Amino acid sequence: MQNTHTKNISGLLLATFFISTSGVLGKYIAMPTEVVIWFRAALAMVFLYLFCKYKKIDLKIKSTKDYKPFFISGVLMAAHWVTYFYALKLSNVALGILSLYTFPIIIALLEPLFLKVKFNPIYILFGCMVLLGLYILTPELSVESSQVKGILFGVFSAFCYAVRILILKQHVANYNGTMLMFYQTVIISILLVPTLFFMDLSGLESQFPYLLLLAFLTTAVGHSLMLHSLKFFSASTASIISSLQPIFGIILAFFFLQEVPTLNTFLGGSLILATVIIESIRSKK
Repeated sequence: MQNTHTKNISGLLLATFFISTSGVLGKYIAMPTEVVIWFRAALAMVFLYLFCKYKKIDLKIKSTKDYKPFFISGVLMAAHWVTYFYALKLSNVALGILSLYTFPIIIALLEPLFLKVKFNPIYILFGCMVLLGLYILTPELSVESSQVKGILFGVFSAFCYAVRILILKQHVANYNGTMLMFYQTVIISILLVPTLFFMDLSGLESQFPYLLLLAFLTTAVGHSLMLHSLKFFSASTASIISSLQPIFGIILAFFFLQEVPTLNTFLGGSLILATVIIESIRSKK
């Protein structure tokens, strides 16, 4: 029993680690952001399709009323990935990933608008804590600063991701998670096809191994492992362990990109992550 639990925990930690590689790869790959996301989605789509066929996962959409939420969530996922990678390129991995990690609190604040749940005033406090964390992260309050632009892109990315989760939770909760991810990558691939015709593809040959890594390890394997792990843990436990993503991302950026976090990054990031962890523990009770 203990061995099984250790194996499941290891799987969740490995999933968290793989997903956290998106920060370093997003910053490192020297190609236009939209092109990078197209290759990420298109290659992941192939991997996910093969996985669904291997596992005999049904890819059929059960009702025509689900087409709309499928499409909207795909558009939001595209916006989430593109703006997150802009956040990484404009600032650094630490600021990009920490600003993205405001999404759990955004979900909590928006949930009453999407689902039949009562708003809890404690989320106002959590929202203020996150805003304070973002204020501490911000090196200078000027929209001309590339780091400030990066943080703003990161928060917008978090907003798109949060709305996507709420739409999927509301409409298509009875579908397999890997199947949902497959359709998301299909929609993103179609939406971003035009970028291949008017953006620079000159670095494709040298950057392709990293694009493959991003699509396979980060997206297909990382997200599939995460979905598999949710069978053995509550969403709260998974959320708490997933809070290690920014930490893993910052460590990877230190070793591979020589990015050294500032004291403000540690202070602001700690406040944001503490808020996420408190909410995860509180929601479990």
